[in-house]
Amino acid sequence: MRVSYRAFTARPVPDDVIDSILRTAQLTPSWCNSQSWKLSITRGAGTERIRTALVAAATSDEPVITDMPFPREYRGVHRDRRRQSGLQLYDALGIDRGDVEGRLKQTLRNFALFDAPHVAIIHTDEALGPYGAVDCGAYLSSFLLAATAHGVGSIAQAALAMYPQVLRSELGLGEDRMIVCGVSFGYPDFDDASNSYRTTRAPLDEVVDWIDA
Repeated sequence: MRVSYRAFTARPVPDDVIDSILRTAQLTPSWCNSQSWKLSITRGAGTERIRTALVAAATSDEPVITDMPFPREYRGVHRDRRRQSGLQLYDALGIDRGDVEGRLKQTLRNFALFDAPHVAIIHTDEALGPYGAVDCGAYLSSFLLAATAHGVGSIAQAALAMYPQVLRSELGLGEDRMIVCGVSFGYPDFDDASNSYRTTRAPLDEVVDWIDA
């Protein structure tokens, strides 16, 4: 079962395993077969450099200017599901609702890549707009599932897209590249409390409407 992990060991994923994950994910369908995704994947010192740069940005006055707008609002059931997910995480970690410092510390774990040995930054040609982003979303799902099939843990992170200029600078990407998201991946640390809970999924009758006439 695929889950999102928020703590990893330092053990790197072998290159041949990453290659197998990528080969499977590359079969993802896309608009007009444009295969709009591209990845920058770190390992070793490369991971540490990106980790350091993102933490520095997140703890400074670096402005948050995303290439794609974040949701304008979470409302209704989407708000409820998001809230439940956050409460599950904080409950697992023993962080009280009023513990502002504890919540901030956990938020910063995103930019430390949850100590993962690798991060994949997914980006696309900005000229493709939403269609490029949709393709990247499909690819992301394939990547996550392929990683799971190979015994590799992962977590998709929209938070990493909060500092696209930092990523473009560190990864040598041009202004024509739209940063979509990141994926931290490696071997999960099962002793960490953040990996002890599982989110729920809505029943089908909440997400599917059958149209018979």
